[in-house]
Amino acid sequence: MTLEHSITTDFLVHYYEADQQGDARPVALLNYLQSAAGDHARSLGVSVADLLKSGHTWVLSRVHLQLDRVPRVRETVSICTWPVSRETVFTVRDFELRDASGAQIGRATTSWAVLNVASRRPARLSDVLPDYPLHPHRALEDSFASLPVLEVSRDELRLPVLRGDVDMNRHVNNTVYAGWALETVPQEVAETCRLSSIEIGFRAEALYGDTIVARSAPAGDDPDCFLHRIDNAADGRELARLRTRWTTREQP
Repeated sequence: MTLEHSITTDFLVHYYEADQQGDARPVALLNYLQSAAGDHARSLGVSVADLLKSGHTWVLSRVHLQLDRVPRVRETVSICTWPVSRETVFTVRDFELRDASGAQIGRATTSWAVLNVASRRPARLSDVLPDYPLHPHRALEDSFASLPVLEVSRDELRLPVLRGDVDMNRHVNNTVYAGWALETVPQEVAETCRLSSIEIGFRAEALYGDTIVARSAPAGDDPDCFLHRIDNAADGRELARLRTRWTTREQP
């Protein structure tokens, strides 16, 4: 399906983006979404470079990715994206992921804000962004209600923020949080299951020189669902909250 006011970008899954089983790593797929969104933003005149001219930039508030099938190494993934809505300070952008045959293999929805670089506060979209066309079709219905907080963790990992984790906005790129969280999933889950869904709520910035603690635990009695949180190790501030769902890995 081709949507009005959308853009489609193709991505080849490289060997360095695949896991030990040859499946595309979730962080690679999230990077594809970010790249496709950036391509479309440039065509609309609202790229990060465009916004920086007025002292603003894009920040991702929420992301929800669902996968019916994980693309394999050397497979091409086509990602179609379009802006859905614009409210006072948040805009929603959705995505469809398709394989080379045109079959849909995933979908995602995201919520973005525009940040004033100097004040680090959200700006009213109407004060910063020009008008551009929207399409109300939703790839994935999500009201972006608050994700449940992880109160008691089972697995923890302490990591420094490295220079390679930081993007043009001078804070940790959103896909890095996903990588941190997924490292805390038990090895038996990582080896025998694949990610079928990931939801991330970003709550505060991590900066170069910080140390973070990634925590996770099963969500109640559901063995296929995990809750995660990323905290600043120095002051305990919650940086991100995540929920992941897993399903038995298909045999290639």
